[in-house]
Amino acid sequence: MENHLIPYNTEVPDIILKEYGRNIQNIVNYIMKIEDREKRSQYAKTLIELMKQINPAMRDAQDMHHKLWDHLYIMSNFKLDVDSPYPKPETSIFDKKPMGVDYNTHNLHFKHYGRNIELLIKKAIELTDKEDQEAAIIYVGKLMKRFYGSWNKENIDDSIIVEHMRMMSKNKLVVDVEKVKAQNLFDSQREQREPRNNNGHSNGHQQHHHRKNNNRKQDNNKRRRS
Repeated sequence: MENHLIPYNTEVPDIILKEYGRNIQNIVNYIMKIEDREKRSQYAKTLIELMKQINPAMRDAQDMHHKLWDHLYIMSNFKLDVDSPYPKPETSIFDKKPMGVDYNTHNLHFKHYGRNIELLIKKAIELTDKEDQEAAIIYVGKLMKRFYGSWNKENIDDSIIVEHMRMMSKNKLVVDVEKVKAQNLFDSQREQREPRNNNGHSNGHQQHHHRKNNNRKQDNNKRRRS
């Protein structure tokens, strides 16, 4: 049986930087075999331009060309010897482990509300004016209801929000749940309705009616004059 002409992926070396693909890796391997240093350097500069087109995300990066040359050296296992505008990076910098990220150690009552809600509740507790504190409670309640809906994807009864706020404030923020429900205080979509007159029409509707009559009178006066 004849040997197959196209090698399987299992028979070729791994791609070092997968974002550039196997063809770029093959070109890097080819450039490394060029004996003439000047020609090798010219091919490397041409390859840098090709890499810039293949990886458009690099265009917005700071020191784009420097990073592209670093990538070229990495794909050559730091063996490429060319005239480069930047020094060859030290292999030791890639052996360093990334710095660890500390986990959030805050003990949250309800994680779906987040740390900021607890900070707002703390600020509301510190308010001495009762009207200001009630306004803060309503504001925080709206946020809590919105966050809960985003997390649970379902409607929540206002009494649950009131209870959660009481727990998170350690009984220092209390609001009448019946008042909240009756006035839809925690509903962020709540709109102020226009006051209605004795005829059942809103003031805006009445004003629109008067403007319409005035326009008609002005048109009739113009016709008489003409």
